[in-house]
Amino acid sequence: MDRAELVELLSPEGLRLLDSIGEWDAKADVVKTVAALRKQGHAPALVAAVLSQARLRAKGRAKFGEFASRMLFTEPGLEQATRLNVAALHAGRFARAGISHVADLGCGIGGDALALAAIDLEVTAADADEVTAAIAAYNLTPFPQATVLHARAEEVALGGIGGAWLDPARRVTSGGSTRRLADASDYSPPLDFAFGLADRLPVGVKLGPGTDRGVIPAGAEAQWVSVDGDVVELAVWLGALARPGVGRAALVIRGGTAHELTAAADSPDEPVGELGGYVYEPDGSVIRARLIGDLARSLDARMLSDGIAYLSGDRLVETPFARAFRVLERLPAEERQLRRELASRGVGTLEIKKRGVDVDPAALRTRLKLSGAASATIILTREAGRHVALLVERAD
Repeated sequence: MDRAELVELLSPEGLRLLDSIGEWDAKADVVKTVAALRKQGHAPALVAAVLSQARLRAKGRAKFGEFASRMLFTEPGLEQATRLNVAALHAGRFARAGISHVADLGCGIGGDALALAAIDLEVTAADADEVTAAIAAYNLTPFPQATVLHARAEEVALGGIGGAWLDPARRVTSGGSTRRLADASDYSPPLDFAFGLADRLPVGVKLGPGTDRGVIPAGAEAQWVSVDGDVVELAVWLGALARPGVGRAALVIRGGTAHELTAAADSPDEPVGELGGYVYEPDGSVIRARLIGDLARSLDARMLSDGIAYLSGDRLVETPFARAFRVLERLPAEERQLRRELASRGVGTLEIKKRGVDVDPAALRTRLKLSGAASATIILTREAGRHVALLVERAD
């Protein structure tokens, strides 16, 4: 979205038209809708802007729920925005630390600022992009204690502010395409600035979950967050926002309920042992936080093979930090024999899970020439270094 499109959208006519359309139906006939709106006398640019927003509002429900119906978005802004349930947890941490005024530097469309303001914290939000800052200001209109600035993070005066939240831009858009920045020093603002603020006030920094662990400052709390199985961020907490004795954390949100596994540092793995009656697949946040060993001990389980994030145990233990599979049978790992075994069972639908083996599940599924009414799940991995194929069923 450019400035001209935003001006069209924020006009009284634009906002009335957007509200009249409501939530966009993905099955709607776009050509017919455009023709109808044009027949009503609306300009082509306005129609395009409004329909784009209607589509983004529908898409935004996944992150913002009902709030999306009264928000504005940009495509990259929505993609990079913090989910509202995760932003609420960020906000709660600032509140528990006794911080009443937070600077949201690099606020994007205002997802985190919304959560901060919603619990009555004063917010000074800023974004370097003019259009993005204007959209954040619109989204924060219901909260008079929130101020939005069109400014770079480094330019915001922090006098009287008790803490800062930063979401450095990790992508750059050029020529209509977006690419991810590989070097953390190229982020905007740079990580040395973001982490350097901790010398002045408590700081939280949102990073991608796959960020090189080498950039995490000594003494910081590193918290990997997953939502319904998808690892969405690495939050680095410094100063009063970091919990004493917690250096690594895996926060798992499933079905709206949060669970957390914490430790002072990376946990040592359990020794490799024999395959038991159950295989556990740790949540991605547990793997990223390197807390697999602690999880294994809590499940009375062992590593299935060195360096592979599958655990095995003799009994089923319920846990939010892993998916459990009941082992039904060992199958031949060799492809031709595996194909025969699956054919003999009439397996036409196959879920393939794998770790530690070089195989493309989609390509393998094609080569297996599946046929039949039965469905099954197999795990392709290593047991004590040897290739194995396990026929399993979900146990959780």
